[in-house]
Amino acid sequence: MALQEVQNDPFNPEEFVERLAWKATNGKCTTSADFDPMSLHQAFEKMILDLKEEEVRVAKRAERLETQVKEEEKKHRQRVSELQKQNQTAFAHYQRLDEQINFVATKVVHLGDLLEGANIPRTRTVEAQTLMNYFAEFLSDEPPTSPVFKDPFHAGSAQLQAAADVIQKLYVISQEIPQNDRFNKAREGIAKKYDEIEMALIEDFVRAHNEGQTRKMKKIALVLSNFKGYNQCIDAFIEESQRGAFLKPGIFDEILPLCEKTSELINEVFINPEAVMTKFVLNIYHRTLQEHITSKLTHKDDAEEYLNNLYDLYTRTVQLSKDLSTQLTMGSDTSFLQKSLKSLFGRYLDTYISVEMQFLKERLAAVLQRYYDSKSHQKRQIQTGTMHDFRREMQAKMNINIGAPTENYSGETFLSHEVAINVLQESKMAFKRCQALSSQSETSNNAVKVFDCLVQYLCIEHIDYAIELGLQAIPLPEPKSTPDTYFFAVVGDSNTIFHLFEKQFNDNLVPLISSSPRHSECLQRKRELMEQMENKLDIGLDRTIQAVVGWIKYVLSTEQKRTDFKPENEEAPMLMYSQACIQVVKYVHGLLRGIRESLDGKNLEAVLTELGIRFHRVVYEHLLQFQYNSLGAMLAICDVNEYRKCVKEFGVLLVTQLFDTLHSLCNLLVVVPENLKQVCTGEHVAGLDKNVMMTFIQLRTDYKTAKLANQFK
Repeated sequence: MALQEVQNDPFNPEEFVERLAWKATNGKCTTSADFDPMSLHQAFEKMILDLKEEEVRVAKRAERLETQVKEEEKKHRQRVSELQKQNQTAFAHYQRLDEQINFVATKVVHLGDLLEGANIPRTRTVEAQTLMNYFAEFLSDEPPTSPVFKDPFHAGSAQLQAAADVIQKLYVISQEIPQNDRFNKAREGIAKKYDEIEMALIEDFVRAHNEGQTRKMKKIALVLSNFKGYNQCIDAFIEESQRGAFLKPGIFDEILPLCEKTSELINEVFINPEAVMTKFVLNIYHRTLQEHITSKLTHKDDAEEYLNNLYDLYTRTVQLSKDLSTQLTMGSDTSFLQKSLKSLFGRYLDTYISVEMQFLKERLAAVLQRYYDSKSHQKRQIQTGTMHDFRREMQAKMNINIGAPTENYSGETFLSHEVAINVLQESKMAFKRCQALSSQSETSNNAVKVFDCLVQYLCIEHIDYAIELGLQAIPLPEPKSTPDTYFFAVVGDSNTIFHLFEKQFNDNLVPLISSSPRHSECLQRKRELMEQMENKLDIGLDRTIQAVVGWIKYVLSTEQKRTDFKPENEEAPMLMYSQACIQVVKYVHGLLRGIRESLDGKNLEAVLTELGIRFHRVVYEHLLQFQYNSLGAMLAICDVNEYRKCVKEFGVLLVTQLFDTLHSLCNLLVVVPENLKQVCTGEHVAGLDKNVMMTFIQLRTDYKTAKLANQFK
């Protein structure tokens, strides 16, 4: 059992010794009393002897196996040597056989050349004799009697093709013989028979086409390739191939599949498939396609339909040409497709831009007119320039109306997002047509024409016109009634529409003019338009804010009473805020909602900042007009606190700080004289000019009696 373990693979000697010791002691080696070293020693000696005997046996077996391997190696070497000798013998036999085959082949080729040299003249002589016999039949007064000419049209296709071969050769001969009376009759007879057989071949070709006999078509086409009427055969093939096609309205969907199907047949039948395929495509272009295009573009009464049809037909034809040139084999020169395209659309493309511009102008004018008609508004000439500005300045200084009264159109801005989108959509389609229908050299110029039209009707006729109306409707700086402030809506709508205009400029115009000098011109034009619009909007915003501030000033001056801040009875109950403050805060809240609805972003921030600064100035100057006792000063502080709450909704830090400072100044009106100097050095008013603080302190009714001026000396 132990020796069998030695033969196991893998063999672990340490484990083997451990197992041997365990078996020798029967597992009783846990204590020194149970351990018998002699039994273990005897077991080891016995195993060593067994292993030595096993080593001797293994060595003898290995020696015996080595001897067998050497004998087999010797036999194998002998077999390989014999096979090499046999191979050399076979190779020598092969070389001799190859030499004999080459020798025989050379003799055969030589003999074939001799036979061919002798046979060709004989064959030519026989063929010439046969043709002379056929020609002699045409010299006689009787019709040809040879079987090949005897009713070949009903004898079958094979005889017809044989007759065609003969008559074609006779026809060539007849064209070379002298022109005299002797041979005229034969020449005429041959020509007549030539035409008859040619027509019969074409008819046979058409029948084979209709019956789907491709192999027969190929044979007839090969015969006809030597005839004058080969082109007639091709024409007949083209006509038959298109029979039953293009009966539905969408012919573009049929052309490519038909060409692909026909191309396969052409490659099988004709010896010059590229030329035939080219002729097939040209036939479709100049007959079927041209008739379809002419029927669609004959009438220009409806310019929109005409332009859409022209764009659709042209783009689909261009795509068809690309598909045909990539998917069909028509030779290396496919420029004929481009020439055909110019031939089909040349006269329409020459007048395209004039039709486009006339249609675009009429359509955009109609869009604007429908909008103004829906508003019952008649567009009028707006007076602008120096005289108009001078008259407005005089009105502002004298606070009277000069000339016609200002019309506010019931708050209508005369700006419509829907109109703008319609105008931009029409111009977008025009840019799209311009890109497709203009030549490469004229694309940029035509695109600029469309751009000029868009500028005229959207930017000038719509946006600028609405801004001018809004400017004229702005009240004077010191109105006596609540001013209309819808110019804020004019600003918001103008910006929104102009952003849409800019987007179309970048998306549709720039790709058409980016590589031409017109790009910089259009950028400059857009920049000028934007600057002009911004200048007018800035003027309108300034005038509107002037009117708003003037109205606040008017409300304060008419509603604020002197007794509000200097009540005769200081024991009377204190008001939370004055009536004037209530009206002003209510008005500003409503105004703020309208501004936020109309403006956003930096425009909103700029307007609220300017309005807040001017509002502060009006309140500040208003407060300086009154004297304040303790009760009135408390009311003033309450009013200013309401104003401060109101302007916090502006979300402008500067304005909030201004009213916070004003609130701190008003606190100087109620501070007891003993603490006044300390308050003036507080954090809220410490940074103010001393003269400003003194101005407010002088408004106190106890300024002289309490000798407040002495505290600041």
